[in-house]
Amino acid sequence: MKLVKLIANLGYGSRKEVQWMFREGRITDAEGEVLYADDKVGHAQIRLDGEPLDPPAGVVLMMHKPLGVTCSRKDGGRVVYDLLPPRYRVRDPALSTVGRLDRDTSGLLLFTDDGALLHRIISPKSNVPKVYEATLANDLRGDEAATFASGTLLLESETTPLLPAELEVLEPRKARLTLHEGRYHQVRRMFAAVGNHVEALHRVSVGGLALGDLPVGEWRMLGDADIAAIFG
Repeated sequence: MKLVKLIANLGYGSRKEVQWMFREGRITDAEGEVLYADDKVGHAQIRLDGEPLDPPAGVVLMMHKPLGVTCSRKDGGRVVYDLLPPRYRVRDPALSTVGRLDRDTSGLLLFTDDGALLHRIISPKSNVPKVYEATLANDLRGDEAATFASGTLLLESETTPLLPAELEVLEPRKARLTLHEGRYHQVRRMFAAVGNHVEALHRVSVGGLALGDLPVGEWRMLGDADIAAIFG
């Protein structure tokens, strides 16, 4: 791939703008030698204003999604892409969220531009569990774990029972729930089905990948070991 197209696809500017970057000498190799648009240089050796380029296509990152932002590119309020560098919004191929967390749910959110990987993570065949911690309006009754694990629970307006899910009671009004599917507002609707209301919801892990101590609103690139952990 030609350097102009490579850098433009990473979102640093239009092809015309990137051509100007070459003319202004802003694009160099790792040793500081000015590069020209027709040079052949490996991705890792390219510098823009002295900084390495973002990773090429195939990136995966995770974010500690805060409350009040939506998993959308276009919304009247704040969106998750506002928490990334502006160029990440216009990368080609596009960076997409792996599933969604609603505006009122915080926690681990994945992004990737790898369509095959995205579908592998969300596919029921992969059986990648998602773990949530829910704070409830009322005390747990004590029978919720059995109900959620039964594989017979029907959500309102649906005809297919939920897959069995595991509930761990943390406090009288706080529980950890492990899901093996991803239906619309599933955790909230499950607790509504047993007469409770979710006041706060937080996703702590996807597969074997945990949010850990990543600060709210921050993000980081994932390496091969992280990605393998999702399916581990």
